[in-house]
Amino acid sequence: MSTEKNTSTMTPTGAGDNLHIVFLPFFTSSHIIPLVHAARLFAARGVRSTIITTVHNALIFQDSVDRDTAAGYPIAVHTVTFPSSEVGLPVGMESINTAPTPEKAGAVFRGMMLLKTTFEQVIRDLAPDCIFSDMFFPWTVELADELNIPRLLFYPSCFLYHSISHSLRVYKPHESVNSESESFVVPNLPDKITMKRSQVSEHFKTKTGLGEFLETIQQSEKRSYGLVHNTFYEIELAYVDHFKKVKDTKVWHIGPLFQFFVGEGRDNGVSDKHGCLSWLDDQKPNSVIFACFGSMVKFPEAQITEIALALEESKRPFIWVVGKTGSEGIGGLPDGFEERIKSKNIGLVITGWAPQVEILQHPAVGGFLTHCGWNSVLEAVVFGVPLITWPLYAEHFYNEKLVELLGINVRVGADVWNLTHDISSPIIEKQGIIEAIELLTSESVKAESIRQNSKELAITTKRVVEEGGSSVNSLMALIEELKAVKLTPKP
Repeated sequence: MSTEKNTSTMTPTGAGDNLHIVFLPFFTSSHIIPLVHAARLFAARGVRSTIITTVHNALIFQDSVDRDTAAGYPIAVHTVTFPSSEVGLPVGMESINTAPTPEKAGAVFRGMMLLKTTFEQVIRDLAPDCIFSDMFFPWTVELADELNIPRLLFYPSCFLYHSISHSLRVYKPHESVNSESESFVVPNLPDKITMKRSQVSEHFKTKTGLGEFLETIQQSEKRSYGLVHNTFYEIELAYVDHFKKVKDTKVWHIGPLFQFFVGEGRDNGVSDKHGCLSWLDDQKPNSVIFACFGSMVKFPEAQITEIALALEESKRPFIWVVGKTGSEGIGGLPDGFEERIKSKNIGLVITGWAPQVEILQHPAVGGFLTHCGWNSVLEAVVFGVPLITWPLYAEHFYNEKLVELLGINVRVGADVWNLTHDISSPIIEKQGIIEAIELLTSESVKAESIRQNSKELAITTKRVVEEGGSSVNSLMALIEELKAVKLTPKP
């Protein structure tokens, strides 16, 4: 079932001192991309890095690894075959974000679980010095114990989210309120953070399969050598320090991981400029609203209608990346919507992939209507783009609390957490969306403050990935510690 594609034959030298780490990413792009960035970052520091994944998931990042290999970095990709037939999926559907339905997403997850034995044997055969594991592979802690090597647990998320989760788990403040719409204060945090019970993830309120799995992850966290987060100290310093205290474990912050690679490959002539970037070139600075809710969100048609009307009536140019669509196109668009925005040249609707990083760093973009996925938040922070926040599921509501503390957002008023990517929360009507856009783009004191905070945070963020910056220092400290562990005689 296993085939290896070696993308490097180098013997690693330099900072890595022959250290070999295997990297195991979860099967969705929001986890794969940052974890692969981490592997590339280690390889750039001389650490031999092997990424283990399935054949089609490897296609997501193979080009970037090939570039690293050509540059002389010690990085490899080891692929295994996904058990498509065993879980009833077509060949090539190996990532949760490419699954068109929750049922098929569940099948991808089951297929990933079936690969446990294969992954274990691959790692044994590679005999690495460390396992760098996504959070969703808690079993790697047992394998690391068997091999007598460190296991690092990778969280592609922020410390504030994990700090809130810890307080909810330990103190259960959401159980003290009488209704879903009632607010409570999350205890034992550096700031006064209030939440509504409706914003709290379901597994905190009742027993769920996901909750049981997350508890397994928590147990593996306790047995791991340490935790690595895709965040940086300056954005949430109080929560980095707080989390270290309450968890009493080693932690490292080495993000924003994508920022280490911004701009790579732009001038290599292999890809044409996306049409939306040419359109942005013709827009005024800071005028465009970029709306994108990630690759997995599926809104009901009634919500699509409200978003479309809000963007059109806001009188602001916009780019809207629509999530999953059916075979008949985008359901819910108002009659004549696409024709009107095209004839007036006031906006673009993109149904396929869009170059989000390039869009956000374009000077024409002045606001980002987002679901608060952590990768999206980091990208906006890096480029100083103010946020209009619309959290939906996963850890989105917790991420929104951080951007509120940073003073870089306006809320649309979403208050209900969704169990899946098929959004079933109450419809946000067009007026609420329009008001959020108008507030963010106005000349008010609040809007000016949001824009200024965003600019200042972007300046700070650029420093953390430079030599001597907090994330580079954290990365180098981690490499040095792993080298020391390797050189320590095993009992």
